[in-house]
This record gives sequence, structure tokens and C-alpha cells, in this order.
Amino acid sequence: MARLFNAYVIVDWSAASKAGAGADSIIIGVLRRDVRFRLTFESFAPATRAEGEKRLVAILDERRKHGDKTLLGLNFPLGFPRGLAAGLKLTGDAPWSAVWNQLDKMVKDKADNTNNRFGVGAEINRRLSGGPFPFWGAAPRDTLTTLQPKRQRDHGQGDVAEFRHTDAALKAAPVWKLYYAGAVGGHAILGIPMVRRLKNARPDAVQVWPFETGFKALSPADLEETAVLAVEIKLSQATPTALPGEPKEVAAVRGQAERLAKLDEAGKLGEAFAAPKSLTPEALAEAEREEGWALGV
Repeated sequence: MARLFNAYVIVDWSAASKAGAGADSIIIGVLRRDVRFRLTFESFAPATRAEGEKRLVAILDERRKHGDKTLLGLNFPLGFPRGLAAGLKLTGDAPWSAVWNQLDKMVKDKADNTNNRFGVGAEINRRLSGGPFPFWGAAPRDTLTTLQPKRQRDHGQGDVAEFRHTDAALKAAPVWKLYYAGAVGGHAILGIPMVRRLKNARPDAVQVWPFETGFKALSPADLEETAVLAVEIKLSQATPTALPGEPKEVAAVRGQAERLAKLDEAGKLGEAFAAPKSLTPEALAEAEREEGWALGV
């Protein structure tokens, strides 16, 4: 079977409030074939999200110019638990897209990484529950009436779900967690508008799985008109040994890119886009229309 992709771009996003490098910075890894069809890897560590977005756009446009098909793996949730779009009374046939549009209206992310992710969480809480639920987690300076440092109550009947189906399968932290170790909520709040801009600027070239493709095993024919397929990934799926002098964050990104490329070379990557066998038809529809899914889970 022919390969689906020529390049694999893996992005470890950041919700940091300050510019800088280190464990909380953005890492972009690019694994592609050179003129001799050998896989080569390079990485970038932009100091801010604005720089990271600019770099990512340049990478993807360069690969498209060369006729490559790129798998774009994003290490943050591309959707929120079922019920958010309805709870916010958002309109449209695609709940995931309605939430993306709403976040784009709310998020303020400045060039120096100053951002309002805690304010966005607090405002969504106000609209959903009138109190500090379902988002939680904040440093004392970011605590608000509708956003508290700790989770205030359990999710009950009539509430939005606590976990996405993919997070439940992974036993991962809920997207509602905005602060402390393992929190990914801020990454989603700040990352989704970036992917939305990327897609809206190239509507015919960028697709988001599984929202726009559905769950199905993909073949080259399915991607004939697609230059970039954006997917959610989990870096924890690959545990590579760091090369001499290589930061562990870069090793994680490289390892994920190499893992996906190896599956593609073996003709097995297409199967990873099919419906997870563990999901009921109802859960499958919720993942496809609103929550999203992490590739390979």
C-alpha cells in the first residue's frame, strides 16, 4: 500500500503566559523525506505562540509547495466534552465548529504570550452554571468568582460530561482542568483558535480528523484533495531514547513523528483513522461531531 503522507509535523503546544524556552515552551518537529527519500528530522522551539504559529504556517506552506501531503499532529484536545455547544446555546449543525468559532471570539492571545485563558474558562463557567463549574484550576492571582483553584463539585445528570470518550479511554486529565500538572485545558483554549486560523486560510487544503473525514480507514484516494490532515495526538504514545544532547521534549516529538512514519511505511497508518472498536454508536457520533479523538487511542 502506498504511503499516505510525505511529511509528519508534530506540535507540542504551550499555554505559557510568558515568552521563553524550556519545559513549557512550544516544540515543532518536522520529519520529511529528502531528495534521496531518506527521512530527516529537524525541530524548532519558538519563544511565543505567535512565533510558533508563523513558523508552523511556513512549514506547512513549504511542504504544500513541494507537493507533499502532511500529517499534522497536535498535542492538545481539538474538542471539548459532549454538551458544551448545547450548554452555551451555540447554533450550527457541527458542535465542534460552533465551539471553535466561540473560542475564537473569546480568546485574547498577545504577541508576548500574555493571554486570557483563565478569563475564558471563568466566562464559560458563568454561562454554563453561573458558578465555578465545569472549568477549574488557577493560581491565586487568576482566581475569580467563577473560576476556583480546585474542582468544586462532581459532574451530575444534566451537566456537560467530565471526560471526553478519548480521555476516559486514556485515563487522562479532563479538559476542564486549567492549571497544575497534566492540565491541558489552557492548551485547548489557546490552540484551537490557531488551528481554526490555519484551516480557514486554506479551506480546501486542510482537513481535521475525525470532524471532517469521519471515522474510517484512510487510503491515498481519500486524501487526494487534502494537503494537510490535522489530528490530535498524545506524545506519551512514544517513549524514545533521547539522542546525545537532545532535550527530552524534542525527543518526545521526534519519537511520535518516527512512530507515525513507520506505521505509514508499513501500510498500517490508514487503519488508525477507523472507528475505535470500544465505542458505542452513540459515543462514536459524539466523538465525531463534538469531542474529537486522539489518533491511535
